[in-house]
Amino acid sequence: MSDLAIDIPEVKAEVEGVFAAYEEALVTNDVETLDALFLADPRTIRYGGGENLYGIEEIRAFRLARPAAGLARTLSRTQITTYGRDMAVAATLFHRESAPGKVGRQMQTWMRTRDGWKVVAAHVSVIGEG
Repeated sequence: MSDLAIDIPEVKAEVEGVFAAYEEALVTNDVETLDALFLADPRTIRYGGGENLYGIEEIRAFRLARPAAGLARTLSRTQITTYGRDMAVAATLFHRESAPGKVGRQMQTWMRTRDGWKVVAAHVSVIGEG
């Protein structure tokens, strides 16, 4: 068994804070903040509902082209788990009024960098509820 510390309280609080900042930026279409919260690296990946984005440049292009309307959502079952002091996974379900009968799923891998916490991998998908 590993001696890796899971959910160190102060580390978990940090990630909860950046996760909340990400959510606020997402629903307000604050592209600058969204961009800043992803690691600016060609190895950063975001799988979306209809796109597979490899590298920060593809992720940036997607964000800039995405419609700014209909982004409001309600989160549920959010779980953030930290592993040591420098890695975390955030998972949540989300619902949008514009998509009745559907549930969205979002997972992000966060890494502490010298510039703060950054998403290094993300997956977003929507499935039928039930």
